[in-house]
Amino acid sequence: MIQKLWAEGLGTALLLVGVVGSGIMGEALADGNVAIALLANAIATGCMLYVIITVLGPISGAHFNPAVTLAFFVRREMSAHLALLYVVVQVAGGILGVWATHAMFDLPILQGSTTMHRTGIAQWWSEAIATYGLLFVIFGGLRSRPEAVPTLVALYITGAYWFTASTSFANPAVTIARGFSDTFAGIYPGHAPAFIAFQLAAVVVAHATLRRLFAVKG
Repeated sequence: MIQKLWAEGLGTALLLVGVVGSGIMGEALADGNVAIALLANAIATGCMLYVIITVLGPISGAHFNPAVTLAFFVRREMSAHLALLYVVVQVAGGILGVWATHAMFDLPILQGSTTMHRTGIAQWWSEAIATYGLLFVIFGGLRSRPEAVPTLVALYITGAYWFTASTSFANPAVTIARGFSDTFAGIYPGHAPAFIAFQLAAVVVAHATLRRLFAVKG
């Protein structure tokens, strides 16, 4: 269990390094072009996802996301105790990853985001769509081509940065951690609870629909 928790905490920390670090670098080099900054952010996040899922998947399952952990729990594929521990280390790892990134770019380590535009029904609905889509990719991939899941998730999130209004957080741990960074990737902490609520609601809908779609036929 210690090995699994270490993998989940480290993987989520590295995910946030990828998200926040590429946001900082992209914004610094884009000379005010937000599209270029977002493109850099999306590509780097997808690359990091492919790496951490491939390397750590055999150890912990490579959730790095409380919504994914909840989905496996409601499918009765992990215990409540282990699921709770996964969520704790995911959130903690995400915050530590943000702080490590701030130190890497010589920024104040302790910050609170002032990014105010991540709110409203369009953003919240986007998070529901993004999270549902992520679970579709994961469970569909596990059903059809398990070895392709790292690639599928990486490609999906890279694309979802662009086809969702919210730039596809799709992850409560990432949402919480990004509230601790007043950078390109930040979200005002007061707006995070609505994002998380819609992410978790998507898990419920996904459980009700995807288990039938991807059911193994006897």
